[in-house]
Amino acid sequence: MDIRDALKNNYQTSQMVCGAYLGDLTDEESMKRPHPDCNHVNWQVGHIIASENGMASACVEGAVPALPEGFAEKYSKETASSDEASAFVPHSQLMEIAKLQGDAILKMIDGISDADFDKPAPESMQAYAKNIGAVVNMLGAHWMMHAGQWVIVRRELGREVVI
Repeated sequence: MDIRDALKNNYQTSQMVCGAYLGDLTDEESMKRPHPDCNHVNWQVGHIIASENGMASACVEGAVPALPEGFAEKYSKETASSDEASAFVPHSQLMEIAKLQGDAILKMIDGISDADFDKPAPESMQAYAKNIGAVVNMLGAHWMMHAGQWVIVRRELGREVVI
């Protein structure tokens, strides 16, 4: 297995796990918070998509499709406390955007040279990823960082255990 295979496997595994947790949630259910001090599922997913888009674009310009107009603003820190569903993208649309972006990220990984994986990450990402390879690894890890919160929501909803 080479670095591309490992990074794609990491990303695809995170998508499989998170897809199992998120795939059957309704728009209303995605507005639930696992705890009053946590962000609701819809905001978390939108935040990951916006972050992922920015990270991938900063590493490989044009690698991922542009997000819909105003998307990133809907999922900013300033909107995290809002429970107004109409202020956010419906869950089913979020999942479609995530899929399109994820497919583009897998293609992006195939196009990165070995030497480019070792190039320094953009300055804004240096605190958590020193090089492009670490940024790409973070794309899958970021989804998994939130996944445990979605399990709590699923349990509160009485959903079956999926993983």
